[in-house]
Amino acid sequence: QVQLVESGGGLVQPGGSLILSCAASGRTENYNTIGWFRQPPGKVRDLVGYINGNGRTGYADSVKDRATVSRDETKNTVFLQINSLNVEDTGVYYCYLDPAVGPRNWGQGTQVTVSS
Repeated sequence: QVQLVESGGGLVQPGGSLILSCAASGRTENYNTIGWFRQPPGKVRDLVGYINGNGRTGYADSVKDRATVSRDETKNTVFLQINSLNVEDTGVYYCYLDPAVGPRNWGQGTQVTVSS
């Protein structure tokens, strides 16, 4: 019912910043949270950050004080900005949306590589 399309991934330098976008379409009303997971090579997929329907955000300890999840409600888009990137930020980043009822929706992911 919901389609999520990520963009903005690529190669970035350590110490730099990235901004990822996730465009949502379909039945997105009454969602619980929308945000981002990532999966580093050889590791489990885990939460990076989210924003809920009331605008409250939460972040993983690994990106606390470096990451910001925001949304543009007029464009039905959620963003992830991470500053001061390091090699541990490398991975596939997945947008997700948790509806009020039903299973979690996932985007297909976008690769982020932090390297000199």
